[in-house]
Amino acid sequence: MNTARLILDPRRRVAPVPRRLFGSFVEHLGRCVYTGIYEPGHPTADADGFRGDVLALVRELGVTTIRYPGGNFVSSYRWEDGVGPLDQRPARLDLAWHSLETNAFGLDEFARWVDKADVEPIMALNLGTRGTAEAVELLEYANHRGGSHLADRRRDNGAADPYGIRLWCLGNEMDGPWQVGARTAAEYGRLAAQTAKAMRRFDPTLELIACGSSHFGMPTFGTWERDVLTEAYDDIDLISLHAYYQPVGDDLPSFLASAEDMDRYIDAVTAIADSVGAIRRSTKKIMIAFDEWNVWYQSAAPSTPPSGEDWPVAPPLLEDHYSVADAVVVGGLLISLLRHSDRVTAACQAQLVNVIAPIMTEPGGSAWRQTIFHPFARTARHARGTVLDVLRAGSTTSTERYGEVDAVDAVSTWDESSGEMTVFLVNRVLATPAEVTVDVSGAQLAAIIECVTVGGADLDARNTPDGPDHAAPRPNETAHRAGAGVRLTLPPASWTMLRLQATEATL
Repeated sequence: MNTARLILDPRRRVAPVPRRLFGSFVEHLGRCVYTGIYEPGHPTADADGFRGDVLALVRELGVTTIRYPGGNFVSSYRWEDGVGPLDQRPARLDLAWHSLETNAFGLDEFARWVDKADVEPIMALNLGTRGTAEAVELLEYANHRGGSHLADRRRDNGAADPYGIRLWCLGNEMDGPWQVGARTAAEYGRLAAQTAKAMRRFDPTLELIACGSSHFGMPTFGTWERDVLTEAYDDIDLISLHAYYQPVGDDLPSFLASAEDMDRYIDAVTAIADSVGAIRRSTKKIMIAFDEWNVWYQSAAPSTPPSGEDWPVAPPLLEDHYSVADAVVVGGLLISLLRHSDRVTAACQAQLVNVIAPIMTEPGGSAWRQTIFHPFARTARHARGTVLDVLRAGSTTSTERYGEVDAVDAVSTWDESSGEMTVFLVNRVLATPAEVTVDVSGAQLAAIIECVTVGGADLDARNTPDGPDHAAPRPNETAHRAGAGVRLTLPPASWTMLRLQATEATL
């Protein structure tokens, strides 16, 4: 059996838990919008055509922000097509996913949907086929109170009050050769800076995200961030990171340790951003928006878009059906994001419904939770207050991709107002349980509130419409008081949440 010892002390604080860390992503891709969040005629649909069963699951999932409308889709999107009377909206070819976009769902519908879901919108701008002028026009339509042409157009379309969108993405993956309108770092950096300056003339308090590298393995990684920030450092607030994970062959040990890659990626971009700031002698810190992350089986058939003369409406695309192993990895990635909460202040799991998503639907039928729903929902609900700097010691395990890594990964949060200390743990070892000692140093432990685990058996199990709870969290009965702390056993390849009631010790 592997062992681990964790030392938790409320005085060792990383940063407040950023509520925007628990964001998601809605793109006009596959069935994410149509028959996902929007399906007029569905038995649960409301007057706006929004599926009530999906809205209920979104609230249960606990997402705090939604990035929209893309993704690759945004780089040739005309936002004007998605506002105004439905019978006057044009259908357009979507060059990103080789589909036909009806524009039955657009900005006005999205604004009504996020209001009903009680989440904050994040708006992505088309800096692929469009530029600064169109970005400012969209900002005026969305956020100006009235008296201008575009603000009055919004009011005529039924929205008297501005949408008040605070967080904006200046394009999407502009370094990617697959992107419509891809640019060099210098070209994009200048355009991002110019667009940011113009948007701030309307509202200097907006929060703006520049595109970082599309992924850690891009050949231009590092130089892209450096060159973009050299152009736009003073004009933007955050830089984006994107990462997707899947097993490579039969290498499950490395897959279970995917958070190692996320840790290194965040640390690398932080160092690059700080180096640009140091050269500029700036006291400003560029924060990170990890606004696309998830498990995605990119080589699988569902990830292949249509081709040729086939331009279908909302074809099934990227509909991965997630396993217990995938849920354990998602839980580990959330640990990494929390651990870096001093710099990662926004994140979006991609995507929300049907497309590499925690929620699946049947057209006209049911909606259900995928395995990855559970670690996200539990973390979003119980990671409150402040992230603690967890001191770790114990066994390591060998991986092909990342070398020797900690067998048990963990992070903890401390909610001073409620006295709740929550520990999130992953046993990365495929076949061996781990005995973990949690030393609650600096606090007085009062009680174990709850301990639940996902994993430990049948890593290939999946949830289905007929078996929606095959991979739900189960009580972990091994957690017990041990002196001033807690001892528990983590099953092999598992994610666990331990909730404790404690009071901070006085000096």
